Amino acid sequence: MTVRLLGAGEIRELADQLGVHPSKRLGQNFVLEHGTVRRIAALAGLGPADVVLEVGPGLGSLTLALLEEGPDRVVAVEIDPVLAKALPSTLASHAGDLAERVTVLNADALAVSSDDLGDPPPSVLVANLPYNVAVPVVLHLLAAVSSLSRGLVMVQAEVADRLCAAPGSRVYGAPSVKLAWYATARLAGTVPRTVFWPVPNVDSKLVAFTCHAPPAAVPRDAVFAVVDAAFGQRRKTLRAALAGWAGSAPDAERLLRAAGIDPRARGESLTVAQFAVLAAQRTM
Repeated sequence: MTVRLLGAGEIRELADQLGVHPSKRLGQNFVLEHGTVRRIAALAGLGPADVVLEVGPGLGSLTLALLEEGPDRVVAVEIDPVLAKALPSTLASHAGDLAERVTVLNADALAVSSDDLGDPPPSVLVANLPYNVAVPVVLHLLAAVSSLSRGLVMVQAEVADRLCAAPGSRVYGAPSVKLAWYATARLAGTVPRTVFWPVPNVDSKLVAFTCHAPPAAVPRDAVFAVVDAAFGQRRKTLRAALAGWAGSAPDAERLLRAAGIDPRARGESLTVAQFAVLAAQRTM
């Protein structure tokens, strides 16, 4: 059976039948346009061996486009119990036997682990992420699901810019560094607000990332602690911003110099590898 995507009128009708009113609290904005979901699915570059982890499938627009690409399996994690219950029947009516490739989990993506996602485990994250939790969801899944090798996510344009920012950029910050710990990220396109229902106040962008090994043999929590301290007071020099983390400003200066970093620098000038070297000095 050929997959039949959801049309704009059908999406509104289905939501009405379910008594679903898009929730701002859950960041629900449903994609109405076929071209957008097909574009996302195509950019993900899925192969027949891929297992897709989709967060927030909603009414199933992107899920159906993913099935068109022929992955081995899709694990759809939906926090809304009404949407999670309705999704299998929608997929069955629009994709026939292909719907059997989809496992729907009624769960919070911020709480799932690899054990929840079945076997074989997900290899790629493809999702239209709720604006209010996009960064925590991406970082949690990269930490919790080690089988992920790459991803393509749609997030608020401003968030995408931060995630992909390089050192020295005005928007480079803790999310940029933390994603860089896990993966190399790049912007993969813009999505106008007009393709959503309801229409959000901002445009979206696509972020593509490819996972890699950590840049140093230093505990992730130790690196993220110094990252949080550095950007908690980003207008201050690292000597001042890291005083609490190091114990005092002189201790911070000593650790910075030992790591080969100018104490007068600011957090936005450091790469993730430099943060790792600095964290390692604290553990010596």
